[in-house]
Amino acid sequence: MITVVIPSGTDAAGIGSILQQDGVVSDGGRFRNYAKEQGQGSSFKAGRYQFRAGTDYDVIIRALDNGAVQVRLTKLVVPEGFRNSEIAARVPTVGISTAAYNHALARARPPAGFGHPRSMEGFLFPATYPVRPHERAATLIAQQEGAFQREFSQVNMSYARSKNLTNYDVLTIASMIEREARVDKDRALIAAVIYNRLHLGMTLGIDATLLYEYGSWTHQLTDSELVANTPYNTRVRHGLPPTPICNPGLKSLQAAAHPAHVDYLYYVAKPDGSHYFTNNYQDFLNHGG
Repeated sequence: MITVVIPSGTDAAGIGSILQQDGVVSDGGRFRNYAKEQGQGSSFKAGRYQFRAGTDYDVIIRALDNGAVQVRLTKLVVPEGFRNSEIAARVPTVGISTAAYNHALARARPPAGFGHPRSMEGFLFPATYPVRPHERAATLIAQQEGAFQREFSQVNMSYARSKNLTNYDVLTIASMIEREARVDKDRALIAAVIYNRLHLGMTLGIDATLLYEYGSWTHQLTDSELVANTPYNTRVRHGLPPTPICNPGLKSLQAAAHPAHVDYLYYVAKPDGSHYFTNNYQDFLNHGG
C-alpha cells in the first residue's frame, strides 16, 4: 500500500500530480481529466489515504469523495538502553508477535558503513514509533533502522576516526555509555575512560557487558562469572565487546564520538546516580571501587 497525503485546498489537478508522484497512477493529468468528465473533483477531501499502485480511477474518486478513513495508531515506546530482546518482548503491545519480530530481525541487515556485524543489536534507535493496525514486523524494524541512520548521520566522527575507531566501534562504545551513565554530564567522561583504557591496553572492566551476555540487567554476577574468559567479559578480555550491548540514544552516540579530554581511568557510582571519576587506582578503591 502507498500512503498519499492530500493537503487542504488541493484541486483535482494537484491531486493528480500527487498521485502520479507517489506512484498510484501513471498519468496525473489523465486522472484529472477523467475526474472532470465524471463531474468530480469539487468535493474531494484532504487527508491521508492508502492506495495500491494502479488503483482504478473510480475507486480513487470514491475514496476522495468519502474522505480519508482515520486509522487508529498505537505507539511503541523504545527507551534508550533497551536491548533487542527487550524490544521484542514489548512489541505485542502494538499487535506484533515477539516471534514475528525476532524472525524479521534475523532477516534484517545492518546499514552500510558499519562493516559486517553479525547482530542487529544497536541499530534499532530508541524512540516512539506509531504503529498501524496489522503492521508487519519488518516494516517496524525498517522504521527503527531508518531512525538510527538519520540520528547517526548527525554524529561527527572525525575525532573518533583520528583514534582509529570505526563507526561500529563508536556504536559499541555508545551502547556501554548508555547502560553506565545515569546523568548526561557523565556520558563524555565515561567515554574518556573507555578511550583512555583502550589506548593504554587496559581491560575496560564494564560489568554491563557481562550482564548483556547473561541476558539480564539485574543478574547478580558471581565471582566465577566475573573471572570467566567469555566473549563479553571486559574484565578479562581486552578491547571492545563483540557487539553493542543495547540500542543507545543520540546523546550517548555523540559522547562516544567526542569523549571529554581528561585522564580518568576509573569511575564509581554515587548514591545520586552520578559517578566519581579518578585516574588513581587507590583513590578509586577509597571511593568504593
